[in-house]
Amino acid sequence: MDEKETILTPQGLRKLEEELGHLKTVKRKEVAERIKQAKDFGDLSENSEYEDAKNEQAFTEGRILTLEGMLRNARVIDNHDVRSDVVSIGSTLKLMDEDGEELTFTIVGSPEADPAHDKISNESPVGRAVLGRRKGDTVTVQAPAGAIKYTIKGIRR
Repeated sequence: MDEKETILTPQGLRKLEEELGHLKTVKRKEVAERIKQAKDFGDLSENSEYEDAKNEQAFTEGRILTLEGMLRNARVIDNHDVRSDVVSIGSTLKLMDEDGEELTFTIVGSPEADPAHDKISNESPVGRAVLGRRKGDTVTVQAPAGAIKYTIKGIRR
């Protein structure tokens, strides 16, 4: 199976490494303890606590495998890789929509996307539309509500 490249900022890399470390050292032990306690309740066929603990164990192990794959295929975008004249991953943009409303956000790889904290994925409609563009360019983004035009007012790293 070919794993896709994971594009991360140095902060994103640290965050994934910390999550992986926590899952391997703390969470695995917690889940194993829950399973052990649930087994002590007796009959496993009607033991919902045991089922919940086993499901949590499966989820935790799956997340560990996902994180290991992401880190194995990580490409870290260094601040020196980010240009201030062309939009790329790591760029912080100021856009203006047709109504004159300004938006500011940073383009990041999909694992780091967090729209609530102004981090937009390079794979999102807006991210794809602005990559490779320059200050002053106007882009059209297809959104569920229809096409939205944005003008790039600023790019910084």
